[in-house]
Amino acid sequence: MLLEKPKRERGYKKERIIRVLLNYDGEEITKYRVAKLANVSEPWCREYTERLESKGILQDTKILKVKGLYEEWKKIRIGPNFLSVSLQNPTQIIQDTNLDYALTTDQGENIIQGMLFPSVTDFYIKGNEIEDWLDLIKEHGVLGGGNTRVRATDEHVFFNHQKIEKFNIVSTPQLIIDLLEEGGPSEEAGAHLLERFHGD
Repeated sequence: MLLEKPKRERGYKKERIIRVLLNYDGEEITKYRVAKLANVSEPWCREYTERLESKGILQDTKILKVKGLYEEWKKIRIGPNFLSVSLQNPTQIIQDTNLDYALTTDQGENIIQGMLFPSVTDFYIKGNEIEDWLDLIKEHGVLGGGNTRVRATDEHVFFNHQKIEKFNIVSTPQLIIDLLEEGGPSEEAGAHLLERFHGD
């Protein structure tokens, strides 16, 4: 298959917990609720959050070190598989489709914060729609190279995604981690968005 999600499950559970905690930063949330939203068992959630507590990053579910939690996410993160393609007008094509997607990196940042001029359009898709997306891409563009990266990973990446200016965008914490991982100007924009979103 041209595109499929990484064949790992264990690391996804840690990512899901971190993603939920960062989305609920500043709000009261129980470990039971974190486990439910992260789709992991409560004992596993307790075990992992206690590890984060021992590092001084959390106190129960309250985040003490936001940047420390993002650093932890970077360490344990399973990068998405992606397919580079060329599309003439990627944002118009994804806006016109009924398929699920969530914009991230430069294009998502440009809509939310506006620091970056997007040269590449990155977006996540769901595993059960990969073939439909590939058919759409073949119809409107070409596989390989180009201005668009289609990403496949754990579908929890869609957790708390947002609709802004008619576009679906990943949650702000997911956007921040994706920008930080890109490096260069994207990383700078991610650090700025982190300060704005978390006030840290």
